[in-house]
Amino acid sequence: MLLAILFPSLSMLLNGHILKAILCFILHLTLIGWIPAAIWGVASLTEDRARRRQEELLRAVQRA
Repeated sequence: MLLAILFPSLSMLLNGHILKAILCFILHLTLIGWIPAAIWGVASLTEDRARRRQEELLRAVQRA
């Protein structure tokens, strides 16, 4: 989570969102754009975690 706040473009890149990471890096270059980029990085990380949880839940339901 700290990585998503401090380096949002790196966080997105590590999660496999290449185009989002590039756009976020461009936004992150400005001081004013850093805050929206950090919020976007945290939101993207939270969304990825929720998607993984949902996929695990669906797999568990399908097995039962």
